[in-house]
Amino acid sequence: MSTATAGPTAPQRQDTPRPLDRGLQPSDKVFHGIARLVGAVVLLITGSIGLFLGLQLIPTLHAYGLHFFTQVNWLPDTNQVGVAAAIVGTFEVAAVAITVSVPLALMTAIYISEYAPRVLKGPLVSLIDLMAAIPSIIYGLWGFFLFQPYVATITRWISTYLSWFPPFSVDTDTHAPVVPLASRYWGSTTIAGLVVAMMVVPMACAVMRGVFAQAPPGEREGALALGATRWGVIRSVVLPFGRGGIIGGTMLGLGRALGETIAVLLIVSPVFDINIHVLETGSITVAALIAARFGESTPQQLSALLAAGFVLFAITLVVNLVAATFITRSRSGAATEI
Repeated sequence: MSTATAGPTAPQRQDTPRPLDRGLQPSDKVFHGIARLVGAVVLLITGSIGLFLGLQLIPTLHAYGLHFFTQVNWLPDTNQVGVAAAIVGTFEVAAVAITVSVPLALMTAIYISEYAPRVLKGPLVSLIDLMAAIPSIIYGLWGFFLFQPYVATITRWISTYLSWFPPFSVDTDTHAPVVPLASRYWGSTTIAGLVVAMMVVPMACAVMRGVFAQAPPGEREGALALGATRWGVIRSVVLPFGRGGIIGGTMLGLGRALGETIAVLLIVSPVFDINIHVLETGSITVAALIAARFGESTPQQLSALLAAGFVLFAITLVVNLVAATFITRSRSGAATEI
């Protein structure tokens, strides 16, 4: 039985992937291009600032060595220049500010987003935003002339009855007359931190409030259908969803507290010493140091001040990177901006 011979086979076509059209309109393409350009410019500016400050660190290390990071005193005439006291003071002021401002901002954001009547939400939001728009020098003058005399009385009471806690102890007789004793409590880290806290509250509250408002309505309704109270909905739905906003608002406020200059400069009494007693007069921060000594510095001292600015820049950058890492791992991270 003969088999039929097959004719010539047709050449097989190679499957090549076709380019997919993203379907973007010309206006969308222009917007994407502008967005990329703006992002690149921001990165370029930030990198140039860091590079400029980093270059100023080189002559400072040549002049003062690594003792620049461990030296407490700032005495250019005796060649004793260091930022150790300023770094510690910066963290102390920021710690006081964050300890006070974050609970206030969190409670305010919860009240506005969950409890406030509709007629009050608009005025409250406008009031909080107005607080963020007040210049820092106004906060500094308010803190120095009006806020400080009253807080000094409170800090004296705290040091009298809570002096067993080392940061609250003050090396003085707490039962001495009020007028001579006032100088021991004015210009302290605590007063500066409380003033900075009032500047941090509106910024942190705005971020937290925006994230809380985006909590999934379905989960809210599901919790209510299961019999949860309003606080139960907040505790089981709003707060877990808004964790990224809480962290973002806290880190945004921390960045503001670390870099605040004018208000701290007006309030604190500059003392170049590591003072863990936050209720006692005397402190210094990196930003206040730069502002106070910038106008009277020689070229070598100016390089040292810019090197101190590089230290503050690096600290702020690390804080923001850590905050971004935590935010991206949360449910609300995609909707949170810091």
